[in-house]
Amino acid sequence: MARKKVPLRKCLATGEMKPKKEMIRIVRSKEGEVSIDPTGKKPGRGAYVSLSQEAILSAKKNNVFAKQLNAEVEDSIYDELLTLVQKDESK
Repeated sequence: MARKKVPLRKCLATGEMKPKKEMIRIVRSKEGEVSIDPTGKKPGRGAYVSLSQEAILSAKKNNVFAKQLNAEVEDSIYDELLTLVQKDESK
């Protein structure tokens, strides 16, 4: 039997290629609203970041989501991402 292909995505902060399930998607809607997309299915322009505190802090420092999504990204998005990572690491 053929093995199923694992979809890979590139982390904006680290540049690493990782399986989609190991990353979190940030999406910009048509209206320009930026939000976290844990399901990976929301419509709009998406960007991925690794589920690690270092990657998220690096993304915040370098403002990579704002550049990639051409939209203003509030600090609350990064805070939410850090909370998600801490919950994920505690499992």
